[in-house]
Amino acid sequence: MSAASYQICTLPGDGIGPEIMEQAKRVLAALGQAFDVEFICEDALIGGAAIDATGSALPEETLERAKAADAVLLASVGGPKWDNPAPGAVRPEQGLLAIRKALELYINLRPVRIFAPLAQASTLKPEVLEGVDILIVRELTGGIYFGAHERETAVEGAGTGGTQGQRARDIMEYSEYEIERVVRWACDAAARRRGRLCSVDKANVLETSRLWREMATAIAADFEQVELSHMYVDNAAMQLVYNPAQFDVLVTENSFGDILSDEASMLTGSLGMLASASLGEGTALYEPSHGSAPDIAGQGIANPLAQILSVELMLRYSFGMDEAADALSDAIERVLADGWRTADIADAQTDSQHILGTAAITDKLLEALASN
Repeated sequence: MSAASYQICTLPGDGIGPEIMEQAKRVLAALGQAFDVEFICEDALIGGAAIDATGSALPEETLERAKAADAVLLASVGGPKWDNPAPGAVRPEQGLLAIRKALELYINLRPVRIFAPLAQASTLKPEVLEGVDILIVRELTGGIYFGAHERETAVEGAGTGGTQGQRARDIMEYSEYEIERVVRWACDAAARRRGRLCSVDKANVLETSRLWREMATAIAADFEQVELSHMYVDNAAMQLVYNPAQFDVLVTENSFGDILSDEASMLTGSLGMLASASLGEGTALYEPSHGSAPDIAGQGIANPLAQILSVELMLRYSFGMDEAADALSDAIERVLADGWRTADIADAQTDSQHILGTAAITDKLLEALASN
């Protein structure tokens, strides 16, 4: 009998989700055997698959399973089948937003680190990528994504030729406590890393950003070992491709963090290499940063490494299994160093690579784990 056991609510979702989740489960089984831990995975519905089965993007049964679990591991949601922009339509992404809110997950972490063997996969020059190790801390349950969304269908005098038109409105709001809990977490993370925190806002335009900057300045004063800087979001977007190594911990609000973390993912050469963790009051949730990639679903060619790197984060933040997480990270590094790739991270100029499918590259990873 294993020394410990953990219940994981697994949410395969849509598109390539079921394929990459299967590989994550294989890795968990191998790690469980190696470290005498039982990982009990129980699938539940979310996103488009849940809409098809129940009419809801987040069924109540899924939410209850998530709340009762030790961790939630999500794959991906969405696809063209459910891309209906009509007002009131149920969208797969609503399930993702809803589960974050219901579990009170107000912090999203996206580590961006460069695996040396993949330096050539990035569109940036290798010398620009040297030393890049960024932790993006994103506020997750506030801002414009969770504000009021309104549309007026008849606006007097709008449109051309005297015809009436429509007007839409999305409200961005932040309170002090929402900002404080995220910035304080980021300060603590910076203190345990290299001591540099960059707070990203748009304080020259937005009142929410002015409050954010005031709060960040006041909170960082409690951390003597942390050097705080501020940067406008448009400049931060430029700096991420111009000089990414300048960043240690980057903290920002919800929508800015969404955009910047996707941009930062391309430093690694592919969204298929970027994992994320969502933390807060309830059960933590772990997921790759990429989408459901419906165009390649079912072909067995999807990159499972971001999903597997989400397992690494889960081992660290939910289970305190740093040794197992290190072993997994080292195994991924060795597989890449040996030239094994999925198509999305392959370099057409390099002959020493071997392109594998979803299951086959996981086979190589399991071999590397077994050889530790």
